[in-house]
Amino acid sequence: MEKINELTSENIVQQNIERLKEIFPTAFSEGKLVVEELQALVGEYIQKDKEYYQMTWAGKTEAQREANKVSTGTLRPSKDESKDWDSTGNIFIEGDNLEVLKLLQKTYNSKIKMIYIDPPYNTGKDFVYEDDFSDNLKNYLELTGQTDQTGKKLTTNTDNDGRFHSKWLTNMYPRLKLARNLLSDNGIIFISIDDHEQGNLKKICNEIFGEENFISQLVWKSGGTSSAHFTKEHEYVLCYSKNLASLSYFQYNGISSVSDRAIKKPSVKNPISIIHFPAGIDFECEDKIFPNFFGDKEPVKIVSGIFQAKNRKLANEVSIEAAWSMADMIKNWLNGLTVIDQKGQIVKRFFFKNNGVLQYEKEKGTIHPKTIITDYTTKQGSNSILNLFENNYFDFPKPPDLIKYFSSIVTNDSDIILDFFAGSGTTAHAVMQLNAEDGGSRKCISVQLPELTDEKSEAYKAGYKNIAEITKERIRRAGELIKRENKDKEGIENLDTGFRVFKLDSSNILAWDTSVDEFEGQLDMFAENNGDHIKSNRTEEDVLFEILLKYGLELTLPIEEKVVGDCKIYNIGFGSMYICLSDQIKADVATTIGEWHKESSDSNPSVIFKDSGFASDADKTNTVQTLRQVGIENVKSI
Repeated sequence: MEKINELTSENIVQQNIERLKEIFPTAFSEGKLVVEELQALVGEYIQKDKEYYQMTWAGKTEAQREANKVSTGTLRPSKDESKDWDSTGNIFIEGDNLEVLKLLQKTYNSKIKMIYIDPPYNTGKDFVYEDDFSDNLKNYLELTGQTDQTGKKLTTNTDNDGRFHSKWLTNMYPRLKLARNLLSDNGIIFISIDDHEQGNLKKICNEIFGEENFISQLVWKSGGTSSAHFTKEHEYVLCYSKNLASLSYFQYNGISSVSDRAIKKPSVKNPISIIHFPAGIDFECEDKIFPNFFGDKEPVKIVSGIFQAKNRKLANEVSIEAAWSMADMIKNWLNGLTVIDQKGQIVKRFFFKNNGVLQYEKEKGTIHPKTIITDYTTKQGSNSILNLFENNYFDFPKPPDLIKYFSSIVTNDSDIILDFFAGSGTTAHAVMQLNAEDGGSRKCISVQLPELTDEKSEAYKAGYKNIAEITKERIRRAGELIKRENKDKEGIENLDTGFRVFKLDSSNILAWDTSVDEFEGQLDMFAENNGDHIKSNRTEEDVLFEILLKYGLELTLPIEEKVVGDCKIYNIGFGSMYICLSDQIKADVATTIGEWHKESSDSNPSVIFKDSGFASDADKTNTVQTLRQVGIENVKSI
């Protein structure tokens, strides 16, 4: 059984080296990069002049290095602050977004379709604190009162500072660099900004995303603000793609094709009927045999045949009884006819999703939005918050309709949207609103620093000690309001208005420090834990989610539990991973995992145990052998 000694975030430097090896294998000798050989391979593309066009500032080198560093932190689940923990696909992360972005690298690399951020504009009043690149995680824990050290205060970046612009650029650069990794190849980032740093932001975005991937600089007429000479009526939104060559034109309602369920809740409008499906229809599922009856409010019954997915196709002829929402269209498509819906849109195909439910996919048209946006104002943003709270706790909050507009032209039904400067929670609000309107199932990841509220502020008096607390409450209230406003809409009860809360913290695993000063303390620490590498004040679920994060599994995967004796076993993602972190583990735990594995379609799951949790060495050996007998070879301990 292999032992996991360290859990860290994605090593971006190593990842880049591996890519270089694939492209230029001869540039490496005994695992090391031979710079001269690489130069010879790229030939005339080498920049030899000392002076060339570039964007630089005091601190840039440090910022570049920081983007490549791994994080030893983790995200600890907070169920009591979450909403609909077991069913939601949305995430709220409380923590420094620099460290959080590092931790998301493995799980969400190239999976985010859209990023929207409203970062500090660098007005001289809006910086929270300076990054401490020597140990950013420790710095964050100290500043937010999560460690015993006190005295450091949150600061602003004043305009009389000699490195006013440099500090802002150093703060933004590594965050944007990490954000780019998370975007899908056809993903887009929108960044709100004003005149203070618009020019500098565009230059570093050109460097990070590439000038060739610049889409547009949008002008947003946000509303009038008096200034010395002119009344400022606008801000900017910079728009970049990850890979413009992979990005098609914007689509009507944001998508070139729309997909939705082809069954409904049985009713007079949608009566139950039987449709016969031939083998070979697309089935977006790993090999699996489905039961003859499934579904609750929208039941599906297999009348004849075996409902089986094989090689991502329907394996057998099957007759299915359900309340079809478009029965005639389904039958016409099965008969090879061109199917056009009531809106004149061509239905391209019907297919089964991984849950066994029939879906349809139909075409949409392209649109070309204007670069000047005039329909939304910051006053609308303020009114949105006032509609949820008695006070507006934010200065110039963005209106949800602005973010909803961006999402509608960029994202598809189930895409993921990220906002790592969540602030008032506008992006999460906008995503829920858009899903309510078009029936989508987009997911939102929000990241917000628990910046302390001023003790004299209305927010503090209302009981909100930090900004993240307000953000979470705004998302809760916005979700309930959306459901109330759409209470008569069919299927609104299925709208995902929940979110899983995670909080940035140091790793759950005790790290061995061999420095002389710490050696004795390390011995005492491990002695207190009886040799256990897991910190004494951490729960099994804390460790569970650190494992998921570092293994690259999504934080919203379904988790089932079984108890065997005094041991709890976690089944992650319907059998993709099994974890047991209990004490006194014996072979009966492996037997239960083996039985669970037989029900799963995953042929090569991972199994992870706590190394110190086995009752004896013999139990450890028997556990591994029992798992091998059912075909599970990937067994590790932590």
